[in-house]
Amino acid sequence: MSKRRVLIVDDDVNLSRLSGMILENSGKYEVMIVNESSRALPAAIQFRPDLLLLDVDMPGKDGGDLAREAATDPRLSGIPILFLTGLVSHSEAGTSPLERGGMKFLAKPVEPALLLATVGDLAPAGLAA
Repeated sequence: MSKRRVLIVDDDVNLSRLSGMILENSGKYEVMIVNESSRALPAAIQFRPDLLLLDVDMPGKDGGDLAREAATDPRLSGIPILFLTGLVSHSEAGTSPLERGGMKFLAKPVEPALLLATVGDLAPAGLAA
């Protein structure tokens, strides 16, 4: 079984490390963390992730900017995106990902079980070639 690759882009070093540890400790995912949005797309092109996990609110380019840029790059355009945001509460997001315009959002700090379930839905482990 091949591990799926997840690129986490979040300016919060502690939360990005926590999310990365949750995913890596499952044994199903290989994670790369980028804490500067300006480095996200070059890292994605090099790392070739199966999923982009993007913080919504970051200095410089925000998650929406990165998602739009990824969608126009043929090397990244098919990669699913999951947004993490502190802009909604857990009660607003409920116990499942919040979906707006076809995009999935999780409230920060993310619940480990919900993160694993959502990432598993968007980038199931064991499908990599």
